[in-house]
Amino acid sequence: MAIQVGNDGDDFAETHEINVTPFIDVILVLLIIFMIAAPLATVDVPVDLPSSTVDKQQRPDKPIFLTVKADLTLAVGDDPVSREALPATLERVSNGNHDERIFLRADRTVSYGEIMEVMNALRNAGYLKVALVGLEDREAK
Repeated sequence: MAIQVGNDGDDFAETHEINVTPFIDVILVLLIIFMIAAPLATVDVPVDLPSSTVDKQQRPDKPIFLTVKADLTLAVGDDPVSREALPATLERVSNGNHDERIFLRADRTVSYGEIMEVMNALRNAGYLKVALVGLEDREAK
């Protein structure tokens, strides 16, 4: 608020003007920050995921292996199984224990989408503990 001093001496009149200069300064600083930060938030970075070099984990005595072959057929252990019969076969092999860990193996040529479909079938069957099996990379150690 500014006060205007007139010639009358004791009579002060108020001027009703807003000082917008600090507001404009803040807006400009925010604009610069967003101009710098926005491109950094939308960068696509190509990722080449590394192979695993973790030590082997202890397996149960009789693990349940679910294999997705290159022709997208499934096998529990060494026995082929259809996708429709997968829940019943897992129920039989695990003796109804849904806390049993299922070891999922897949051929290198199987797409990510196919593996996700199998994992969704496992989840729908009630098996939430899934371990992905891969080859150990001995050269990286």
